[in-house]
Amino acid sequence: MKIEKIAKNLILKNGTIIDPHHGKTYSGDVWLKEGKIAGVGEVDAPKDAESIDCSGKVITHGFCDIHVHFREPGREDKETLKTGSRSAMAGGFTRVCVMPNTNPPLDTPESINFIREKAETCPIHIHPIGAVTKSQGGKDLTEMGLMKKEGAVAFSDDGLPIQNGAMMRIALEYATMMDLPVINHAEDECLRADGVMHEGIVSTHLGLSGNPDLAESAMVHRDLELAEFIGARLHVPHVSSEKAVHHIREMKAKNDKVTAEVTPHHLFFNDESLTSFNTNLKVAPPIRTENDRKALIEAVKDGTLDCIATDHAPHTIEDKETTFDLASFGMIGLESCFGAVNQVLVKDEGLELEDLIGLLTSNPRAIMGFDSDLFSEGTEAEITILDPDVEWTFEKEHVQSRSINSPYYGESLSGKVEYTISRGYIASKSS
Repeated sequence: MKIEKIAKNLILKNGTIIDPHHGKTYSGDVWLKEGKIAGVGEVDAPKDAESIDCSGKVITHGFCDIHVHFREPGREDKETLKTGSRSAMAGGFTRVCVMPNTNPPLDTPESINFIREKAETCPIHIHPIGAVTKSQGGKDLTEMGLMKKEGAVAFSDDGLPIQNGAMMRIALEYATMMDLPVINHAEDECLRADGVMHEGIVSTHLGLSGNPDLAESAMVHRDLELAEFIGARLHVPHVSSEKAVHHIREMKAKNDKVTAEVTPHHLFFNDESLTSFNTNLKVAPPIRTENDRKALIEAVKDGTLDCIATDHAPHTIEDKETTFDLASFGMIGLESCFGAVNQVLVKDEGLELEDLIGLLTSNPRAIMGFDSDLFSEGTEAEITILDPDVEWTFEKEHVQSRSINSPYYGESLSGKVEYTISRGYIASKSS
């Protein structure tokens, strides 16, 4: 993949323009002048402007991922802000939110400022999510107000669920004062125990310890009840089970401050995929049954699940090339995201492409309070150009991350990002 400065005047010609903010789809051009939107539709651009022929392609807003792990500071051997930015641009993402489970964690105003300042040199927008508790220990609340002032856009202890209900209540109350969402990794640690995959027939057959769907649904139900009681903004990450979907659907009818995300891998795979013992499929929460996968798809269609987030989680070869029970949880997912979700939701399940685009653009931006009117004149260009119909096979050559722990190698995907424009840079498609 090649990343370079965009031309002073650049015309994206003859594309299908999908504007998720206004819910419009039409044919036309997009004119960029000095990295900003100068015209959309019928444009009057200079004759000497550089151009990209977008015939048969879709021009839309840059994707936004509100759940990634870039590992900096502390584990730069897995990913850095800059390598994560390359991975994001390869997948069509121009804006991401990084989780706080770094080393040290993002649990102080200074650490939030570190990410914000370091991100200024990156070709995408990177927003830090601050930890809820100090050292993600679940006991002492962080300086949430000061962290917001430094740029924190939400609060989460990420992979370490807040087990204490009283602490979660306090966190929701404080976050409500700042009008920011709390994101709690929804797994009851006592019920999860040492489970490494979904508890069911397949785990029994494979002889692997199981993590029941009850571990997720019980925590989701608790957090939903607390959020309703307080009137707080709760965002439920990486929903994996039919039971959790049921609770979220019921609560959203009463509390419009609740939002939820689903990952590409929970939509694409089921627990039978783990019969290969591919450790890249070891994630938390685990990939569950085909019934759960279908329930997630229906929840996307009916709006119960608001957006798609990759939970991009890079790991070293040593972390993954071991026995399944000892392998680290997590997979990378930025580069494969669009091809995977377009295959499942649009090609297989008949979702409209415009609706999928909304799940990747305007919806996550709305959850985090980012501007979603990206085609208005004078706006800094955040654009993704994609071919929604091309069939391709995901291979290691498509990975721009510092890590390679993807389960998609050899998988047939549908739809591919060809260009990503962000912060005055353009990333050209990989092979």
